[in-house]
Amino acid sequence: QVQLVESGGGLVQPGGSLRLSCAVSGRIFSISATGWYRQVPGKQREFVAVMISDGNTNYVDSVKERFTISEDNAKNTVYLQMNNLKPEDTAVYYCNIRGRTVPAGPLYDYWGQGTQVTVSS
Repeated sequence: QVQLVESGGGLVQPGGSLRLSCAVSGRIFSISATGWYRQVPGKQREFVAVMISDGNTNYVDSVKERFTISEDNAKNTVYLQMNNLKPEDTAVYYCNIRGRTVPAGPLYDYWGQGTQVTVSS
């Protein structure tokens, strides 16, 4: 059973910063990608950032130069550093892991429960 637990959300003023964390636990054989998504009420969940297994990263245009995805393999934790936050960044942020639980097995997507980020003065 793979579990993801996000933390670090909260209320911040425009221009402020937050760092989201995603603690990964459970039996996972290999990870092909880790990512962050966000969702606001009434809208579909949208992609924010991804780090693939070779270390390359990609971001949605609206967060480039402001957000940074990283991971600490020793702590089994994925981070999203968010700087210069804007009101339009307000959303519930979800951590995602795409990986295999057995060698050559199917790829599964695992999700956390989400953490609320509110950017407001």
